[in-house]
Amino acid sequence: MTDFQTLYRSEDEYGPLIVNEDGQMRLLSFGDSDEQSKLLKSSPHIPQHTYLQAMLLVLLFIKPKRVIVLGLGGGGLIHALRHYDRAINITAVELRGEVIDIAKRYFQLPTGKKLTLIHQDATEFLVAREHKKADVIFADIYGADGVDENQLSETFIANAASLLKGEGYLVLNCWKEHSQNRELLALLQLHFVEVRACLTGGGNWVVIAGKVAKSVSSSGLKAEAQQLSLQLDFPLGRSLTRFELWE
Repeated sequence: MTDFQTLYRSEDEYGPLIVNEDGQMRLLSFGDSDEQSKLLKSSPHIPQHTYLQAMLLVLLFIKPKRVIVLGLGGGGLIHALRHYDRAINITAVELRGEVIDIAKRYFQLPTGKKLTLIHQDATEFLVAREHKKADVIFADIYGADGVDENQLSETFIANAASLLKGEGYLVLNCWKEHSQNRELLALLQLHFVEVRACLTGGGNWVVIAGKVAKSVSSSGLKAEAQQLSLQLDFPLGRSLTRFELWE
């Protein structure tokens, strides 16, 4: 990143929290060589990371009324979902209280009656089972060292599945190497009927697991993606070409 200005820097029990600005972009980092969230200030609803764009492919299969976001970051998913449909009830769960404050102060987090922010460990949140069942759960739990391994555990996936409605979807943001993880696939197949995935240009493996099978042709998906791209205000085509059943 060139010519950036540090707007905020602090540290909590989990490590550094840094907000940098580079022209029109604002970045949240959990370490000096880390980039957790990236916001285009003039168009905060357009995801700047390819993994976020891929996670939104779930909207090709379901029009959610209630979603849960595990791992808030700068709130990129919330911005995109709000732009797509302002009526969606969103619950965002974030381990680090200061991240919630930063998202509000520096990342234009679109707060309101339809957004509930919970300061809690995502694993504990799922175990408690106190939340209404959701249509979609987005799990994007990362620290400075990468994906939280709890997100890939049998308990986490089982608890997430139990908090989804009968036609619900779990969306996981993983690393490229997880595409070779047959144990993870087997765990997902225990709880979900159909597992799809997308390898992003940024080296992420985004998994979309559904409780029901959807027989959609590739041409049908392409047509749906064109319409969804208009609603989201960014092109989904690149993600769609890498999107396939994970078997």
